[in-house]
Amino acid sequence: MDRRHFLKQSTLASSLFFVPSFVKAFESMSTSNLGYKRLVMIQLSGGNDGLNTIVPFNNDAYYRNRPKIAISKADVLKATDELGFHTSLRPLKKLYDEGHLTIINNVGYPNPNRSHFRATDIWQTASNSNEYLQTGWLGRYLDTYGNKPYNAIEIHDSLSLALKGQQMHGIATTNPAVLFKTSQDPYFKNVLRHYQDEHLSEHNLGYLYKTMIAAESSAKYIFEKHKTASSKQEYPNNAFANQLKTTSKLINSGIETKVFYSSLGGFDTHAGQLNSQARLLKIYAEGIEAFVQDLKQHGTFDDTLIVTFSEFGRRVKQNAANGTDHGTASNLFIIGNQLKTPGFYNDLASLSDLDSNGDLKYTVDFRSIYATILDKWMAVEDQTILNASFPKLNFI
Repeated sequence: MDRRHFLKQSTLASSLFFVPSFVKAFESMSTSNLGYKRLVMIQLSGGNDGLNTIVPFNNDAYYRNRPKIAISKADVLKATDELGFHTSLRPLKKLYDEGHLTIINNVGYPNPNRSHFRATDIWQTASNSNEYLQTGWLGRYLDTYGNKPYNAIEIHDSLSLALKGQQMHGIATTNPAVLFKTSQDPYFKNVLRHYQDEHLSEHNLGYLYKTMIAAESSAKYIFEKHKTASSKQEYPNNAFANQLKTTSKLINSGIETKVFYSSLGGFDTHAGQLNSQARLLKIYAEGIEAFVQDLKQHGTFDDTLIVTFSEFGRRVKQNAANGTDHGTASNLFIIGNQLKTPGFYNDLASLSDLDSNGDLKYTVDFRSIYATILDKWMAVEDQTILNASFPKLNFI
């Protein structure tokens, strides 16, 4: 079987990029036991406005800077004497009341970047703002502690940089059944029958064969595990809730996956922010509520940590279009049943002592949160994965 015939017949030569991004599944793997604790990362893409999410309803500077888009004091779901939840976050407020939510304010990093793409890369790679990395922080976790591609799954059509390592990547799929069906393509099967062809190394195709074998094996495993799980929990009828429903089925199936990754987009609210953010926060909160209830019903909530972040917050001052422009520091949510510091982890930064661009000053480096998760939740060496040492926090 010559190389041209191989590439022509193998639909997976292209669908490897369409379905998941597979990796060197059989080389340089750690045999470490991954354990049972799971991490669910959720990105609110576009830069969610933290000040209208967790509202400083007793702060005059907040209302002075946002005369048309501030959340009225009467509508805030009050949590403390100073801070409360956006009215769309009632399900999240319930988790807060139950002790299942930690809110970390003023999360950011030095010399922040306000570009969506660059800021997302920084968060996903855990790099410095002037450092460009080709691997994600969770990809480097897989490189060191993973043993199969499905140890990290993104519920999406494409794989984020966060889950891409040097030797191992996670898997991206929105539907395990479709993933499995693709792996059963007859051309794919035909290609695998030629695995022992002597000229593979000469034509540098041995690596591709290995990744395709990993693809077939992983797709079958994910599909078989996914179909064993059932749930009576009702979820909202939207794409984000469907991501969480798929995630819960996989978690409840007992799949050997440590990391799950999802996202909800649309948070770039330069204009008409009040209605669009209210709608998105409602989608987020109702999806999370169903997800947590599902995990509780199956006894898997205790071993699941849910982290919600956005690539940056918004400016303190509203703009002329009744929206907000790109900012820097914002809040981050930690949801779980093993929290050491439920509620507000720290105070909101000053709304009058802003940086030179009119943004909140960060007080917590997001990589300290990653370091804490890696060390205390996933029980691995955080400095190796993050390429530096960051102070640990006390939320888990």
